[in-house]
Amino acid sequence: MTQTVPVAMSIAGSDCSAGAGIQADLKTFQHFHVHGLTAITCVVAETANIVRAVHPVPVAIVCDQISLLLDAFPVVAVKTGMLYSAAHVTAVAAILKNHRGLQLVVDPVMIASTGASLLEPAALAAYREWLLPMARVITPNLAEAEALLGERITDEASLEGAARRLARQFGTAVLLKGGHLQGPACLDLLVDDGEVFRFTEERLEVGASHGTGCTLAAAITAALAHGESLPRAVAQAKNFLGTTLRQCYEFPSPGGGTIHALNQDTLLEKTTRDTRR
Repeated sequence: MTQTVPVAMSIAGSDCSAGAGIQADLKTFQHFHVHGLTAITCVVAETANIVRAVHPVPVAIVCDQISLLLDAFPVVAVKTGMLYSAAHVTAVAAILKNHRGLQLVVDPVMIASTGASLLEPAALAAYREWLLPMARVITPNLAEAEALLGERITDEASLEGAARRLARQFGTAVLLKGGHLQGPACLDLLVDDGEVFRFTEERLEVGASHGTGCTLAAAITAALAHGESLPRAVAQAKNFLGTTLRQCYEFPSPGGGTIHALNQDTLLEKTTRDTRR
């Protein structure tokens, strides 16, 4: 019997360590029983500990991937991750503006968890002008929100004001992630159509942080593809991310040190076992 599942696309970079980017998105889509498509914008030589090199895919090839997939599949939701350059941002926006029915989740990837830059400076203006106003929701972390607003966000008291300003500026919903603020709990704020939703989680003392932003945005995209409301999609995504963090694992690196990873694969195995019962 043929099954029908929702289709979502990730437009993002390829992470050879499979912890973030396209690879993390596909694992997440599979967990949520969504058929995942990919358009690769960059090939990144990286691990959770280092970004060694970024190799942009030519813009024409990125556009060809996206156009082909939109013509061939009934895509209902799209997530953008690492877009790297102004040329990539504007080209992606130009294609997506002709598909207004899509649920678009924009994760404005700018800096890796290692601190390495993943966005050319000129691309920020392109994000502001072209892509962010098209989104159903944008998912900046603190550093990204500060870059978009041009102001510092120093504590939880300033989090809501910053999220509301972003929502007004770009005419979209905003999930502002406050995990980098100090404190025993992590607070994320969703502003959607003027309403504020607070998501508070106990801070987990784990080594895995590589790919958390990609995984969260991909999970929101998958839930939206299933027809969930945005607040429910965020709640489901937060629950999924929390589980991957609590079940994270580590590898001893032959070059010395340790590499930590989110444990999405264990969840996938459990899902498969449960389905077979």
